[in-house]
Amino acid sequence: MEYKKLRVIISGGGTGGHIFPAVSIAKKLKEVNPDTEILFVGAEGKMEMEKVPREGFRIIGLPITGLQRQLSLKNIIGDAQVPFKFIASISRARKILKEFKPDIAVGVGGYASAPLLMAATQMKLPALIQEQNGFAGLTNKMLGNKVQSICVAYEGMEKFFPADKIVMSGNPIRPEMHPYSAEERLEGLKLYGFDPSKKHILIVGGSLGSGTLNKSMKAWIEAGCPGGEDVEILWQCGKYYKPGIDDFMQGRDLPSIKYSDFITRMDLAYAMADVIVSRSGASSVSEICATAKAAVFVPSPNVAEDHQTHNAMALVRKDAAVLVKDADAPSELLPAALRLVHDPERIATLGQNALAMALPDAAMTIVNEIYKILAK
Repeated sequence: MEYKKLRVIISGGGTGGHIFPAVSIAKKLKEVNPDTEILFVGAEGKMEMEKVPREGFRIIGLPITGLQRQLSLKNIIGDAQVPFKFIASISRARKILKEFKPDIAVGVGGYASAPLLMAATQMKLPALIQEQNGFAGLTNKMLGNKVQSICVAYEGMEKFFPADKIVMSGNPIRPEMHPYSAEERLEGLKLYGFDPSKKHILIVGGSLGSGTLNKSMKAWIEAGCPGGEDVEILWQCGKYYKPGIDDFMQGRDLPSIKYSDFITRMDLAYAMADVIVSRSGASSVSEICATAKAAVFVPSPNVAEDHQTHNAMALVRKDAAVLVKDADAPSELLPAALRLVHDPERIATLGQNALAMALPDAAMTIVNEIYKILAK
């Protein structure tokens, strides 16, 4: 295939899970042709407005906001403004498209992608959607009939999209995520100061942290860490929760538990872990599959259409992960993780089955689909 120079608009964001796949697609486009010009469109005031420029790409923000699901006076007032901001965002998106003149528009989901893709399809521009979750988001479902191609990460997406437009691509992930060697495991254990003769659990709460995962850890610690005599834990509690965890851990002599708000070398954290405890956002699930790790997922109940449960169940149904419900986690999560970490045969089975579901070349598959659309 000839990778000619393109002009590509990539839209999405408003929530964190959409940013990395978008950047990964952009980097792959630049890799196949460094002259390709890329413009991102996101939501004003959201994290993509900081993270995308850090990766070396230009981004323009729209005044779009999402609906708030929790009932409060502030949220009711905010939700009342959503239709007006949406209309203003479509008008702004049309102007951006006319000025940038892209060959194709790529949407990666989240409410920030809706105005741009709507405007692009109205203007008869070629468009592609990348749906990261096992349950399609509202924006992508609305636009499925209007775009040329829909790249998905899970089977059974025909219930949301036209079957003839679906391409099984997987979710773009960081290139350092792969099945790790024994040497990489030891490097990870050394970096985090762990004992190679013990078993290791990684608890990942995300950059902002997970209240449920932190509550579960605190409950287990308060109970005296039952069943954890030969286990060491790396616990990412998140920036938001770190001060409270500092207060909780003060005066407790627990050398087998290391916690921090953020993990810089996530590849080595994955490498050293026998078991990973995580939320089941699309990127996390894809990375766990690619690293062939045994995981205990705790789907967040605070996401649209409960898509984290759908993501986790796609693995659970294939005996590739364990699921603990959010409401049950404070009492059941650590016991489940400890049972698993002491069962090497089960760890191997889950890891092998997860790896079989991995699609590590997702970004390249999506880039090839972009070129196929434009070749028609």
